[in-house]
Amino acid sequence: MSNRRTFLKSLAGVTAGISLASGSFASNQESNDRLGEVLPKRKLGKTGEQITMLGTGGYHVGWTTERDAQEVVEAALEGGVRFFDTAESYSQGTSEERYGKFLTPKYRDLIFLMTKTTGQNAKTVQEHLEGSLRRLKVDQIDLYQVHAIASPDDVDSRIEAGVLDYLQKAKQEGKIRYIGFTGHQNPYAHTRMLERSKDSDIFDTVQMPVNVLDQTYYSFSENVFPKALERNIGVLAMKSLAAGRFFAEKERFNWSTENPVIPDNLSIKEAMYFVWSLPVATLISGNENATFMREKIALARSFSKLSEAERLALVEKVKDIAATGQVEYYKQKEA
Repeated sequence: MSNRRTFLKSLAGVTAGISLASGSFASNQESNDRLGEVLPKRKLGKTGEQITMLGTGGYHVGWTTERDAQEVVEAALEGGVRFFDTAESYSQGTSEERYGKFLTPKYRDLIFLMTKTTGQNAKTVQEHLEGSLRRLKVDQIDLYQVHAIASPDDVDSRIEAGVLDYLQKAKQEGKIRYIGFTGHQNPYAHTRMLERSKDSDIFDTVQMPVNVLDQTYYSFSENVFPKALERNIGVLAMKSLAAGRFFAEKERFNWSTENPVIPDNLSIKEAMYFVWSLPVATLISGNENATFMREKIALARSFSKLSEAERLALVEKVKDIAATGQVEYYKQKEA
């Protein structure tokens, strides 16, 4: 318990640095664009960009129905979300295609657009990037990320195969503005990527699981957060509801449990407030319909920062469940 308390307290000291207003996560001034009021924004690390505290996850946009995908995009925009996530691998490009149909033609000037590549070598990454630009119907992507790094060896392999060299070239050519990396399996893959890129300082962002359970089991927050923040790399939070395992049933993946973390232990509000109370630039939330999207937007608008004691109490509340590793099933320890 003392280690978790020390960690959470250390994060509290840097939280204010990512907000636009000292001591608050919300801007002092209302932010509006031609669609209306925009959600509160946070600084994206060293980029100097300001992005909305809630982002639209592209994975769900790819697998849900096209009508629902359109409604999610429209609900996000109407609710003030201006950060949109996707990847070339999401439903074999369908997610990007739907953004290219419902998002970028009319709203490119309003949004911060991010996509990703699972490419294992420079040639494949180039092919992925060209395909993404085509499907998204844009000339430039705001943030392009090395996607789903799985282990330190995976990191080494991609670097040796020229992935980072190509991304720097693509940035110089103006095809992408910023570069990041993602992963959800192994926090030591992230620390290896940070170590290997220290001299080049290529990365602007890191995307990783951030949730109340992560603090207890194979933690990304404890291993990656301090290193990223030290280098002013923006942290993008994902799996804040443990990829749906906070719920009793996850129909798409034929999964159910009699003891979900929610509602037996935590509310969705508590889970998301916990994440927003940490130094994350945005919380990326996947929603397969507009109703779910609006629920998350309402939580963002009503957010108030949890105290250190409140955050620690939530961690302690679920520590036994977290320690089993069954809820965060996507984490895979190396043999």
